[in-house]
Amino acid sequence: MLELSLHVLDIAENSTLAGAREVFITIEEYPERDVLSLAVEDNGRGMSDEERKKALDPFFTTKKVRRVGLGLPMLAQAAERTGGRLILESREGVGTRVAAEFGLGHIDRQPLGDIAGTMVTLIAGNADVDFIYRHRCGDRVYILDTREIKEMIEDVPINHVEVLQFIRKHIEEGLRDIGAGA
Repeated sequence: MLELSLHVLDIAENSTLAGAREVFITIEEYPERDVLSLAVEDNGRGMSDEERKKALDPFFTTKKVRRVGLGLPMLAQAAERTGGRLILESREGVGTRVAAEFGLGHIDRQPLGDIAGTMVTLIAGNADVDFIYRHRCGDRVYILDTREIKEMIEDVPINHVEVLQFIRKHIEEGLRDIGAGA
């Protein structure tokens, strides 16, 4: 994966496959500390201790359609290349949290990429899941909460094309307003 937004997409999709009804996506940029962090937390089925221990093995996956699970190992490697790290926390029956820290200005850090497109893709394909996206850049914060959007649009499906276009524009403008540029 060439962009961090694709890692977010992969992890959040795993959350939905694990039965999550809420997925929290957090990206934080701290230029003064030279840190970029991302986290995806869900209330899905969680992992057993055995699954959690094997999750960073590229030859382990719980998916039936392929025999390798490259997502977390690739994210861990991307973080470590920049002097960062990956944290995986999970409790069976409670949920999972995947977090990664990167050197913000490190030459090997992957760009954030199209996070607005990632969020729209997640929402379009998982209308029954609530996504809460929070992006911090220094002391400025942008938040998108699909629960609030669903309340505003009432009977219109959140994955209606016009709603998705609104969401994409809202995210792009919100990130521009807070100076996010990772």
